Amino acid sequence: MTKSIKHPDKSLPALGIRQPWAELILRGIKTIEIRSSQTKIRGPIYVYASKKLAKTPHADKAAAHAGINVETLPTGVLIGTVEIVDSFPVTQKHAAASGVPAEVLKGKFGWELANPQRLQKLIVPEFLPYGVWFYPFTRKQSGVRKKQ
Repeated sequence: MTKSIKHPDKSLPALGIRQPWAELILRGIKTIEIRSSQTKIRGPIYVYASKKLAKTPHADKAAAHAGINVETLPTGVLIGTVEIVDSFPVTQKHAAASGVPAEVLKGKFGWELANPQRLQKLIVPEFLPYGVWFYPFTRKQSGVRKKQ
């Protein structure tokens, strides 16, 4: 069961993720985020539900399997947090945890996610996304906080 957050940490970076993937992460169903590069970021980040929906057959299939009506999901807001605990090249064995078919994974990287927590109230960022990573409560910074 996903925990909920009452008071957000305004220092955290956010990662833009299209729906239904963002919702699947918060439900603890999607535990590996697929990206084209690795990340050195570790620790909690915000999950920002991007304004655009994922329009791929595997996104539709994952949503249907979880009983999610994608059209009713929030977009353009922070919906929760999740921790990035690892980053690695993905293989076929990561298909189920990522929600995508094995053939899509070739040459990609997985960001292992843990401890999803839903915000009790959706938050519209004070500063809009300007890339994959952004700070929703502060102006653009050079680089993203890395766990020491």
